[in-house]
Amino acid sequence: MQKKNILVTGGAGFIGSHLLRYFVNKYPGFEFINLDKLTYAGNLENLKDLEKKNNYHFIKGCITDTALVNKIFKSYSIDNIIHLAAESHVDKSITDPQKFVKTNVIGTINLLECFKNNIKNNFVGKFYHVSTDEVYGSL
Repeated sequence: MQKKNILVTGGAGFIGSHLLRYFVNKYPGFEFINLDKLTYAGNLENLKDLEKKNNYHFIKGCITDTALVNKIFKSYSIDNIIHLAAESHVDKSITDPQKFVKTNVIGTINLLECFKNNIKNNFVGKFYHVSTDEVYGSL
């Protein structure tokens, strides 16, 4: 199996931490880069057991920071994204809707643009987006 370099956004959250723990241990030949802003939803205590793993790297930052995301793409040769970062909780979306638009919409667009602009040799990796009902609405 070809080595992969996977950027996981929001990996310190509930779903992200469980996903990272599973993948980091199951695929020791892959690199997992966790980009998380560590807001109310993120907690590095969830990932204590991964800190010393050679294939796990944590970067504190925001998905809306284009320079940072591009630097991560170049530094780690990212070829796949699992995008979990999102603002959630309906009550918070009502009190600060701009924050939701910035993270959930602009942040996602930023990741897609960085992904598109950093693809090498016509390789098309995978971009998985898992989010909240504030993004997808009721299904």
